[in-house]
Amino acid sequence: MTMHHARLSQAAEQPWRNGGGTTRVLLAWPGDDRWRLRVSVATIAADGPFSPFPGVERWFAVIEGAGVRLALPEGTAVLQPGDAPRRFDGEAAPGCTLMDGATQDLNLMARRDAGHAGMAAAAVGSELGTGFAWRGLYAADAATLEIGGPGGLVEPLAAGTLLWSDAADDAAWTLRQGRRAWWLCLEHA
Repeated sequence: MTMHHARLSQAAEQPWRNGGGTTRVLLAWPGDDRWRLRVSVATIAADGPFSPFPGVERWFAVIEGAGVRLALPEGTAVLQPGDAPRRFDGEAAPGCTLMDGATQDLNLMARRDAGHAGMAAAAVGSELGTGFAWRGLYAADAATLEIGGPGGLVEPLAAGTLLWSDAADDAAWTLRQGRRAWWLCLEHA
């Protein structure tokens, strides 16, 4: 099994086109120019719209800060740290209002023709199964991942690390230690 790491501290900060924040791309898979799946951490510093991404499924979770209000086609969604990640269509380009200052947010984007993406909070003891085209764990805080059950590989993760694999294997992943972490996946198209 091949495991890959991407560190937030090593990802270049890129300004948004609208000037409302910055993004650090942890992964554009399989490559930057024609990605099928993208994982990033953004800092939203000002109210304003998200950039549109037609043909893309997006997932969004607040890591730090008071939270945001997103103006989505189906209504306003309030997201704060600890809330379940929110899925929305990339072409929606929702307006975003900060609740009380800047936020740091986890973003997962997948092209619809690449498959169905998913993001969920990872609690200690929770498991991510097998059979995905791609799977990952983003740990905002230091964490420990067990791969393959008791007696399997133990993978310590520094804070701000994305661990991922696109290898087909039958080893489940279990979060053994960590506070703020999220499971990320892409099912086969």
